[in-house]
Amino acid sequence: MTETSTVASSTRAREALMAVRHEVAKAVVGQEAAVSGVIIALLARGHILLEGVPGVAKTLLVRSLAAALDVQTKRVQFTPDLMPGDITGSLVYDAHSAEFSFREGPVFTNLLLADEINRTPPKTQASLLEAMEERQVSVDGLPRPLPSPFLVAATQNPVEYEGTYPLPEAQLDRFLLKVQLPLPPREDEVTVLTRHAEGFDPRDLAGAGVQAVAGPQDLAAGAEAVRRVTVSPEVAGYIVDIARATRQSPSLALGVSPRGATALMTTSRAWAWLNGRDFVTPDDVKALAQATLAHRLQLRPEAELEGVNVASVLASALSAVPVPR
Repeated sequence: MTETSTVASSTRAREALMAVRHEVAKAVVGQEAAVSGVIIALLARGHILLEGVPGVAKTLLVRSLAAALDVQTKRVQFTPDLMPGDITGSLVYDAHSAEFSFREGPVFTNLLLADEINRTPPKTQASLLEAMEERQVSVDGLPRPLPSPFLVAATQNPVEYEGTYPLPEAQLDRFLLKVQLPLPPREDEVTVLTRHAEGFDPRDLAGAGVQAVAGPQDLAAGAEAVRRVTVSPEVAGYIVDIARATRQSPSLALGVSPRGATALMTTSRAWAWLNGRDFVTPDDVKALAQATLAHRLQLRPEAELEGVNVASVLASALSAVPVPR
């Protein structure tokens, strides 16, 4: 592929993914940060966790994004009685052939919506670990590859809500990004009510005009373009210094690991490309730091008792690290 055709392919992919934002906005009011987060996760071949109280359009956002992408998608409603095989698939006995055959679970898809992932016990949550990290599922000792691309978009309610189970640190670390969906401002909430009064049905996205405007080829071209975004030694050092600053914080029992630093570099490259640049700036790093790193940090119990929160500790670490010029 020539340099000209590569640039043209990259430009087409960026325009298609920007059009996805427009399609999602037909169904979801506001929440631009969450929409951008899901697109970054798709470009970076990562997974995303969306957290918010019930009723802030977490599920609707992912469903709308799936409708705007020409990819296969499946949804799993996580409940306390859900078993690991209900997600990954299982061996089923065929009486006709007198043999066991593998029946694929919903994880065999491009975009898996794991709805309210923290409503199921850790045993079932753990069934996603191999799929998220290795892009495969092992059943009866045989690895079975998942389709490409593969993205888990999980939603969760805050853990203090009744009937929820905190996600283990190993599970949280598998998510490239964690985005908070806040309650909407007044003008957005008025727009939501107006749309519903005019007949908007969140179960009928086609009726709302949401249509597929990007496909696997756009995601592949975008991902390839993101890998060509350059990171200067100064910016790489800046990312490492942020990670090391969290490890030295007296409020944290667990700071950012090298994998977390790599994740921040990856999301920063995707954000730079979406903004039309082929290099990463310190501002890109700052823009993605909270969403990429906060869920990887663990407070010390005494800091938690004093009311310290992870976001403020990370903000302090960011402000303490000199910004390269």
